[in-house]
Order: sequence, then C-alpha cells, then structure tokens
Amino acid sequence: MPAPDPNAALGYSLREPVRATRVGDPRLAARTGQPDLARRAVLERSRGRLVLAAAGFGLLFGAVALKLSIATVIDPREPRRMAAREMASVPLPDPVTGRASITDRNGEILAVSLPVTALYANPRQIDNPAEVAARLSRVLPQLDRARLVERLSGQRQFSYLARALTPREKQAVNDLGIAGLHFEEGERRYYPQGRAAVHVLGNVDVDGSGLSGMERYHDERLRQRPHDPLRTSIDIRVQLALRDAVAKAIDDYTGIGGAGVVLDVNTGEVVAMVSLPDYDAGDIGAATPEQRFNRVTVGTYEPGSTFKLLTAAAALEYGTSNVNTSSFNASAPIRYGRFTISDYKGKGRWLSFPEVLAYSSNLGAAHMAQGFGPTRQREFMQRMGMLSRQAIEITETALPLVPPANGWRDINMMTISFGHGISVTPLHVATGISAVVNGGILRQPTLLAQPPGTVREGTRVISERTSETMRRLMRLVVTDGSGKGADVAGYFVGGKTGTAQKTGPRGGYLPNKRIAAFVGAFPMNAPRYAIYVMVDEPNPNARSHGYATAGWVAAPAAGSVIGRIAPVLGLVPENPTEPSIVQAISIGLQPGRAPARPPGATAAPAARPGAPAATARPAPTPAVSPRPATPQPTPTTPALAPPVPMRVTELLREQTVSRIRFTMAAQAATLDAADRPADDEAR
Repeated sequence: MPAPDPNAALGYSLREPVRATRVGDPRLAARTGQPDLARRAVLERSRGRLVLAAAGFGLLFGAVALKLSIATVIDPREPRRMAAREMASVPLPDPVTGRASITDRNGEILAVSLPVTALYANPRQIDNPAEVAARLSRVLPQLDRARLVERLSGQRQFSYLARALTPREKQAVNDLGIAGLHFEEGERRYYPQGRAAVHVLGNVDVDGSGLSGMERYHDERLRQRPHDPLRTSIDIRVQLALRDAVAKAIDDYTGIGGAGVVLDVNTGEVVAMVSLPDYDAGDIGAATPEQRFNRVTVGTYEPGSTFKLLTAAAALEYGTSNVNTSSFNASAPIRYGRFTISDYKGKGRWLSFPEVLAYSSNLGAAHMAQGFGPTRQREFMQRMGMLSRQAIEITETALPLVPPANGWRDINMMTISFGHGISVTPLHVATGISAVVNGGILRQPTLLAQPPGTVREGTRVISERTSETMRRLMRLVVTDGSGKGADVAGYFVGGKTGTAQKTGPRGGYLPNKRIAAFVGAFPMNAPRYAIYVMVDEPNPNARSHGYATAGWVAAPAAGSVIGRIAPVLGLVPENPTEPSIVQAISIGLQPGRAPARPPGATAAPAARPGAPAATARPAPTPAVSPRPATPQPTPTTPALAPPVPMRVTELLREQTVSRIRFTMAAQAATLDAADRPADDEAR
C-alpha cells in the first residue's frame, strides 16, 4: 500500500470544512459551530443590556430636559418668587361669606361670619347607631351620646350632628372612617365683643337669618351686600363704659336691672345703648326672656320728675310762664276729688320758676301746666314724639302708654306734668331732652353712623331762646338741686333726676318699687351729648344713708360715665370758673324779687319780700279752684306778716341741710295718699 501523501492530507484538512459545509455533515457542523453560537448569545445579551441602559439614560435626560423647559420656559420660577414677595405685602381679602359684618363707628368688628364645617349623617347608612354614637362621643365630647343615638337612628336621610367643627375635630372624625358621616362647609356668626351692644346687634338663627336687633332689621341688606360692612353709630369704648357704670349702680343698690343711653344731640346718633341684664350674643340659647328684653326701646316706665323739663319747656314756649317773674303756689296740696297731689319735703311756700325744677316740686309743675292746659300739653307731647313709637333701626320698639285724646283731662294734665300717668321708653326721654338742649330741633335717633359734617333733617319743636333758658335751668339742677352727683368738673353737666313708682300688673303702684333715673346733657355751654341712666328697683344701702332715690342712685352713675367718656369723645374740659362760660349757663334760684303778698291772698304762701305781682303768677289754681274739693289754707291775720324774714332764714337753712336728713319715701307726687305714691326724688 503506497505511503500517504502529506500534501494530500494537508489539502484535505484545508478543504474539509468547505466540504463539510457543502455536504452538510451534521457531526462536522456541530463540532465547528458551537463557539459561534456562544458568541452570538453573549452578543444578544449585551445588546439587550445596552438597549435598556440607553432607554434609562434617555428617560433621565428627557426628564431633566422637561424639568428645565418647565422651569425656564413654561413656568419660570424666579418671576413666581418675585410675585410671591409682592403679594406678601398686600393684605389678603376677607374670606367670602354670605352675610356682611357689622362694625362700630370706628371700624371695630361687632359681628362677623366665619367659614365652619358642619357634621351630618345619613341614618340609613348607619348600621349600629349606638356604636357610632360611642365612637363619636370620644372625639367630640361636647355632644350628648343619647341625643346622638336618636339622631343616628330612623329612616331619615339627613341629620345634623354638629354645626361648627374645628379643623382638628374634623380630622378626628374623618379618621374614624365611619360610613354615613359627611361634612358640609358653611359659616357661623360670631360676636367678638361678647355681651357688649347685644341688644343693638341682635342675633341670627342656625341658618344665618336675623332674629332680632339690627341683624333682623337689616337682614336683607346684610345678605345682598356681603362685602360691605354695616357701620353703626355705636362707639364700643363708650358702650363698655356705660355698661360698667350701670352694672355697678345695679350691684351697689341691688336693683333688678337698668338701662343707659348716650346720644349725639346734633345728629341723633346712638353712641351707646345698654340694657341689663344682658347675655352673651354667641349663646342666645342660654339667654332668659329677662335678659333678651331691651329696656331702652321696649321697656315703658313712668318717667317721673325728668318730665318736669318738658313741662317747663312747654310753659316757656307757650309764653304762659316767665323764668324771671313767674312763681307758683307750692304751699298747700292740690286736691282733685279723692286724689291729692303734694310735695315730698316741700318748701311750703311760693316757688320761683327755677326753684320748681331745682327743688323738684310736683305742685309747682302742676300749677305750671295749668297755665297752658291739657289740650296744648297733649299737642306739645305729641310734637316732642312722646305719643308715638320711636323710629330707630331695630325691630324691638314699644308704643308709649298714654291717656286717649278724649280722656286727657285736667287731672291727667297735672300728673303728666311731673311724669306720672304716662309711660314712655328711656329712648323717648333721651331723644326729647336732646331736642330741648340742642337748640330746639327734634331728630329721630339712629343706629347708623353718619358721615362727618352731615346735617340730619329734624323738626323744630321749641325756639332757640327756650332751649337756651332750659340749658341754664338744667345746669341749676346739677349745681343747686338733686343732680349734684352727676356734675363733672370742666364739663358743665346739666340734667334732671326722676324717681317714679312702678305700676303693678293690675294697675296701681307697688310699694317700695321704684325707677331711679337721671337724664342730662354735656357740656351745657355747647351741648354735644345727652345721657340717660336708669336703675330698676334700687334698694337703699349704708352708703346712701337709707335712700334709693335718683339723686343717690342714677346721678352719680351718670357722672362716672361722663367722666370716662368725655375725653374719649374728644371733649376737653374747660375751666370750671371761667366767667364767660359760667355766666352763659347760669341762672339764680330766684332771678326776680317779687312784691309782698297781694291783698286777699292766703297767708300760707308766705309771700317773699319783693315777690312778683299777682299778675305775674298764673291764675291762682285755675283748674282746681272751681272745684269745691280743693281746700285752701285758713286765712290768717296781717299780724303774721312780720315773720316773713324768718321764711328767708328757713330757706337758707333748708339749702344747707345734709342729705341724711331726707327720708326714703315714695309719697312725693301722689294722686291718692294710699294708692298713688309720689315722686320721691329728693336726696
């Protein structure tokens, strides 16, 4: 066998793969293709990883590019920061509410609506009311568990559980995860000043509708203009000072209530109005009927001797009396049938016009009213607004209790002259006295703030001359009469006290039940404000030496109010001894000297030296003399004339008697000594 050719073997080996490929020998293909497949698998895995990495980087760079585009093109951050800095210096607008706020004249918020969250339930979706009530009572302990069970039971679809939740309480309820409990966004009325001016503001119900006061009177306006606050004439500083003084007087004399008013005499704006007892405006549900009762506009009381100011103004206006020459018989009681009118601690003599007010003589006021008669008295009272309801911006007002026109007889004229037999509200008295001192213009009171310089329309009720004379007389009552407690140095206070018996539910007068009041104005040289202070059923204390009359109770309270509010209202005290001011507002107790007692006159009047002539006096008891029931003092002989100087001495002594010499009584202005007690206003 020939030897193999090495070249042939080499050639074979070189051609073998080609041959194997061509022939397709599986064994040769398997032996030569395995390394390629492994490499291909590695490449495929690497390719997948590269694709994933590329996609990840693409997303990352895409996100960065998108963020850069937003921050630099779509929504630049730097202008937003600049705008935020600008907005930080601009006050945020008030939250949108459905009811306008109420403020005082200086912008202090008195009532405001704030957004709140209410919690309600659908009882049909509550499976176990007792369990749900137990869980709710743990996070809302102010809710009653038994009431919750009742509200969560039944087939109703809606039931309120809580009206006003705090954000923390809302989150706590939400965390309970109880099906059937839902939240409702709403608003609630808040009164930041608490009890202050509560009878002026009034209240709203749970749905935000006005119930009383200005909330009810201006309900439509408050709803239609929610962004326009309602500005009242109330000054909260004056309101608080007045409330403190009235509350202190009630506490000192253990009264059952009280009232107070401060009016701007030139505009009629009510600067303060207080009625006690009162209540927290935010909790009307706990208020009693007595606390909700507004004594200033609804309470009607006999004004007592404060009405003598209107009697004097009417006499001067009608020209039936003269402040310098007229005098009135206060020496003997007036008897009208079975009724008797008398003075408490009377002087027992003829009194001049100023003395009738200074000594608060019921007899003098009755004789003064006889000069113009019942018809003109009723006309004057109607002109002064004492017979009609006050037109003020709250719904709670009362109509005065007065005799009918055909029943306004002589006896009514005499008793009304000193504030008995007629019942009006404190606001009536304050409004009337404002017209007396402001030059004679009657303006209806208002609770809305007036723009500065506004001149409100009014009705002239008395002349400027009468008003000027009345200011002098009111100042005299404070300096020399029963209103001394109201005087404040530098503010020239003028006014009148009045203590009237209270009537019972079935008529008649209640023993030892009285109204002590003071009405006045300041400063009398240029009146700006009128003030009225009243205490209901005061009782005497040790400091008052057993008295509970207006001179002890109401006048000092009014003086304390004036001392506090006058500087707040921008009034600067004047020199109390300034001659020009003193002369402008002063008048003597006896401005004119009258001649001796006229012939035929009774000796009981004890004519003063230089008393005015008989013609200067009103006709001697014209409405009473025709009646035989009117007794006259027994005439005495002329030999009693020499003691006249003793009467002057007695007068001086009476003027210097200490207050503790007076006794507590209510028999001063009586129509029946046993049934109709009098105006016990002497100190």
